[in-house]
Amino acid sequence: MDYAIRNIKLAPEGRSRINWVKLYMPLLNSLEKEFIKEKPFKGKRITVSVHLEAKTAYLALVLAAGGAEVAVTGSNPLSTQDAIAAALVEEGLRVYAWYGATSEEYQTHLNQALDFGPHIIIDDGGDLVQMLHSSRTDLIRGIIGGCEETTTGVMRLRAREREGKLDFPMISVNDAYCKYLFDNRYGTGQSVWDGIMRTTNLIVAGKNVVVAGYGWCGKGVAMKAKGLGANVIVTEVDPIKAIEAVMDGFRVMTMDEAAAIGDIFITVTGCLKVIRKEHFKKMKNGVLLANAGHFDVEVWLPDLEEICVDKKPMRQNIMGYVMEDGRVLNLLAEGRLVNLASGDGHPAEIMDMSFALQALSARYVLENQGSLKNKVYPVPEEIDSRVAHMKLSAMGIQIDRLTEEQDKYLKGY
Repeated sequence: MDYAIRNIKLAPEGRSRINWVKLYMPLLNSLEKEFIKEKPFKGKRITVSVHLEAKTAYLALVLAAGGAEVAVTGSNPLSTQDAIAAALVEEGLRVYAWYGATSEEYQTHLNQALDFGPHIIIDDGGDLVQMLHSSRTDLIRGIIGGCEETTTGVMRLRAREREGKLDFPMISVNDAYCKYLFDNRYGTGQSVWDGIMRTTNLIVAGKNVVVAGYGWCGKGVAMKAKGLGANVIVTEVDPIKAIEAVMDGFRVMTMDEAAAIGDIFITVTGCLKVIRKEHFKKMKNGVLLANAGHFDVEVWLPDLEEICVDKKPMRQNIMGYVMEDGRVLNLLAEGRLVNLASGDGHPAEIMDMSFALQALSARYVLENQGSLKNKVYPVPEEIDSRVAHMKLSAMGIQIDRLTEEQDKYLKGY
């Protein structure tokens, strides 16, 4: 079967959403025209496992326009939009995903997206790579390489590379300047708060917001919280990032200290058990708990389940955990990515840059087949620079260029 989705009748709604984001994704518009003409992926198969919403759908369609046979699945059970999945099926793509998939269904969908034997993979979080190195090693011989979208996935890739257990080359799209400076900071910053405010309908101004982790995503979340009028507290394990947070105007303390005074907690670390039993016991009644890291392990749900005496749905996508003393701790989106499980993800203009990097990096992997070793590579500087120039052009902005004399001077000639 070429697809496994909830409801094909939702396709018109999905097509409408895709058409909307296309209006605000000029970089992918340009690459689509280029790919239609050049057909760089002709005869190749690509599997995409990224949060399945409208922007991802457009990336998949651009790859298909370049001649690829494309299979698409989600990278998180709560971020798949069924209408988008249906629209892609009607466009002729193989799609295996639906909202609210169980763990078993999610694994089945990953397997189905790999069944046609991809040459290139585009991964978000590393689940495709993990499957290819465990239960689907039969497909590795056909893999030319791939690209990874997010911080967690890159961490997993580098761990595998260090152990000598990475069996094909991967491009770390997450580490491109045009990705983490904008997607991780401005994209995450806005979309996390979109998800929280849409889900809770509560004010942010005047509240104590605790941001766990001050990487690029954490910086964006903290910056937007400050702009919304919150009192921002940052928790960190990296002393340099902690100093940076202080000099950016935020209070820094341990999670033990922050637990008793926070009103809204947002984890953005990529680690596990960031907020756990001893912290839950100190929290105020009515706190909001949200996670913006890739996996649902940062707000440690087993501890929350262990110490609660009851739980009850408070609103759509909010579960209230009742403590023995009557306090209620509110967990958003089951502790999964709040910006996607409770919202539409990053803005279209931001993902336009990230997905342009993905498309061009996938082409780079193909064009350099045979010369890339089984390791994690950065996005080539020329691709990063091209995307930045494309973005400026789309914004109607021109910048200076070095004269020949200036260029020689800077190079020490």
